[in-house]
Amino acid sequence: MASVKQIFQYGLARIKTKKVENEYLNWLKFANAGMMNEGNYHLFELAIKDIEGDEPIIEIGSFCGLSSNVMTYFLNKYSKKNKIITSDKWIFEDSDSKYLGDSHLEHDVYRKFVKESFIRNIKVFSPNNLPYAIEEFSDDFFKLWEKGDTHTDILDREIQLGGPISFAFIDGNHSYEFTKRDFENCDKYLVNGGFILFDDSASYYNFGCSEFMKEMRKNKNYRIVDRNPNYLFQKIQ
Repeated sequence: MASVKQIFQYGLARIKTKKVENEYLNWLKFANAGMMNEGNYHLFELAIKDIEGDEPIIEIGSFCGLSSNVMTYFLNKYSKKNKIITSDKWIFEDSDSKYLGDSHLEHDVYRKFVKESFIRNIKVFSPNNLPYAIEEFSDDFFKLWEKGDTHTDILDREIQLGGPISFAFIDGNHSYEFTKRDFENCDKYLVNGGFILFDDSASYYNFGCSEFMKEMRKNKNYRIVDRNPNYLFQKIQ
């Protein structure tokens, strides 16, 4: 995940996006904490309405569940049956220090609060297609995926991991190295015609995700579906 400073130092005034005007989504974002650029709503809709199969959607990075709940809304809107499987350890930047900044709030307390918020939010907003949440870093998650492991998620539900995926939302550690590795792991399983959305990949950023887009734009196996301002790609071969 990008640092809070990196995300907000650019200011919303700089972001010109295609926006989805939707009463439900407005109420959702009021109640469900998250740092998601509003342009992602449009990109989620583009991808989900064109998903052809019922292969699962993979989300790397969950935070408080806003993006998961946006995706389940569009899945329902377009009568899609795809499951969402998320991966997050809820370990945040500077978590090796005891306190959050110069406050007296401990990182462990904050981590517990965010994880519990995720659980509460998906139960309220996505009860009919409750995302499966695997509490692992993305590298370990993909090791489980490669093994075809049957895993127990944070709600004590068993889920069979492995196999092809239809859509990946990459929103974990936003360094160049992790972004590239998350892409390579997703690419192994993404079906032809499937989609990948990179959070915080807009061209005006100057950190990992955005840097990796220089490679993605040259990748002949993918085409740019839209940039709003983050990049949505479709696998074409």
